[in-house]
Amino acid sequence: MNLQETLNWRYTTKEFDASKKISDADMAEVKNLLRMSPSSINLQPWHFIIAETKEGKERMAKGTQGFFHFNEPKITNASAVVLFCAKTDVGEEYINHIVDTEDKAGRFPSEDIKNGFYGGMKAFVNIHKYDLKDVQHWAEKQVYLNIGSFLLGVASLKIDATPMEGIDVKALDEEFGLREKGYTAIVAVSLGYRTTSDFNATDKNPKARLAESEIITTI
Repeated sequence: MNLQETLNWRYTTKEFDASKKISDADMAEVKNLLRMSPSSINLQPWHFIIAETKEGKERMAKGTQGFFHFNEPKITNASAVVLFCAKTDVGEEYINHIVDTEDKAGRFPSEDIKNGFYGGMKAFVNIHKYDLKDVQHWAEKQVYLNIGSFLLGVASLKIDATPMEGIDVKALDEEFGLREKGYTAIVAVSLGYRTTSDFNATDKNPKARLAESEIITTI
């Protein structure tokens, strides 16, 4: 598929075919999409929990009890579910970890460039920590960047997806011990394959988007 076909093909899947499973090869690509997403100053302030087993999806479904019960089948019938989690703080140890990772990858031809990157990273973190006072919100923005590229990427693999903010993040934080590890749940994305009866499929329910002339100004 070309890009336009991919954009038209994908939609928020409402009904997954529980009998269809994503191949190991495609799941490897899914994990690569998560790793390779861009983020501000390459901060990568995220962690992902992937549920593929029946037991794993049952644990993930604990975030759909009570008010969010309508999303439970989208988890239990999916082939896999990815829980996107954001860091709750960015400290000196994590900054050094990112810088060391970049260094080992060969991104710094000299110590001066490495020190410059460290200084720039520290400056941006401090802006969000002390001036804007929004470090956690900033981290969450990077997670949403990942989600956006992830949805397009899985669509290019002809894998259906359902992003869900309609989850009990506190319940999932507790289930997976996320807060103790310095993370919090943000969004769950179910993956799999649509049923032929899914009412939201684009052949039954055409996409509706604002006109290009309304949302784009070319200067």
